[in-house]
Amino acid sequence: MTTLPATAAAEFGESSSETARVVRGGYDPAVRRLLLLGDALAVVLALAVALLIPSAPARGHRFVWGLVALPVMLILFKLYGLYDRDVKRISHSTVDDLPWLFHATVIGALIVWLFSRLTPLHRLDFAEIVLFGIGVMLLVTAARVIARTSARRVLGWEAALLVGGGDMAQALVNKLAAHPEYRLQVIGRLSRPHTDHDSARPDLPRLGSLEDLEDVAALSGATRVVFSARDVDESELERVLQRCRASSLKVSVLPGLADVLGPGVEIDDVEGVTVLGVNPPWLPRSSRAMKRAMDIAVAASLLLLSAPVMVASAIVIKLDSSGPIFFAQERVGKGGRRFRLFKLRTMVVDAEARRAQLLAQSTDPDWLKLERDPRVTRVGRRLRRLSLDELPQLWNVLRGEMSMVGPRPLIPTEDDRVLGWARGRLDLTPGITGYWQVLGRTRIPFEEMVKLDYLYVMNWSLWEDARLMFRTLPVVVGGHGAN
Repeated sequence: MTTLPATAAAEFGESSSETARVVRGGYDPAVRRLLLLGDALAVVLALAVALLIPSAPARGHRFVWGLVALPVMLILFKLYGLYDRDVKRISHSTVDDLPWLFHATVIGALIVWLFSRLTPLHRLDFAEIVLFGIGVMLLVTAARVIARTSARRVLGWEAALLVGGGDMAQALVNKLAAHPEYRLQVIGRLSRPHTDHDSARPDLPRLGSLEDLEDVAALSGATRVVFSARDVDESELERVLQRCRASSLKVSVLPGLADVLGPGVEIDDVEGVTVLGVNPPWLPRSSRAMKRAMDIAVAASLLLLSAPVMVASAIVIKLDSSGPIFFAQERVGKGGRRFRLFKLRTMVVDAEARRAQLLAQSTDPDWLKLERDPRVTRVGRRLRRLSLDELPQLWNVLRGEMSMVGPRPLIPTEDDRVLGWARGRLDLTPGITGYWQVLGRTRIPFEEMVKLDYLYVMNWSLWEDARLMFRTLPVVVGGHGAN
């Protein structure tokens, strides 16, 4: 093993206090074991609910024979990659497991049903199989949430090294610092000496060069290496990837086309030649119909459930300040068409008239963003924190002017600042929630919000809409990024 350069050792020594709470290794095996244990307990409990609770003869005997479902389900979970994606992805969560978990559960339930016809388990009826499948889905999901949460709290943070720089690298470092739920801390960078004066490099201590990768990783306890394609050519990246594989280091790569393509790219293979398949620049009629059907079903259900909350909110709004209950504002919708967006009023009546004079105090030059907006009423602050003021937008969804998930609906003066390729964000109906809501709301700069909207449109899928709605709930309850 080579010795680290003195400057690298010194710089790492200076940053050692910052990395003291970073886990030194063994994170991934521990997560796998916790997921496996949780899944096993969940499958056994689901089987017990399906076979022991209903009144049936020889329930204990059937349960013992039914335990064959345990290895079947665990093997299927492994085949579907449910124990491996945490290693590949930085942002992987239990919500991302749900499609694969559903597929594996359906197949597993069918295998158990066929097994029951050939053994003393006796033929399982339809209700038992359905109960078992539902139990597996619910209990495994809960067990995985508990397993991942426990691992992150007990094992601490993972350490990562950055190779290269550029705007995307800086953005990734900033986002990891702003979102502790990822439990990943970039502790330093490896680069060539002449890149130290690059203004686009992240503000991280330089721990050495690429030749020092294994030594720096061993010394710092880093388990992941993030490469920026901007500073590493293909031949060099290939050699370094081999070294990372030999050292059991996880790898994440920031490709140069990430800004344009997004996560919806498919890996295509044409006779051994790798081609990136990008989503077509339009949404088929069937996809639009499914999206609209989901919007109507979800919006109508939420509107009925939230009616008492809106009535109570209307009463406290009237008691707190004079003025109307609802606030209507012109927004820019799909294709540039204007519509009136409805909210519960959270500001004083003359809020719009005072907007121009407050722009000078905005922390973002592209839109009005204040640490504490003086126009917001006392009740309004509470309504905004829980996003209750946005409930009337469900009516906009039923009218077809908005969607449950989509780009952020901008006011005309903000929309005028969106130019060029970013106008593609208007190809889909604006939404109540979206990437901007889930990833930070007002903490996201205007330009980044526009980029996220464009990526959403380019990579739309029905599952992504469902996933964003699932992820919106904890953001709303926690009041993260509320203005």
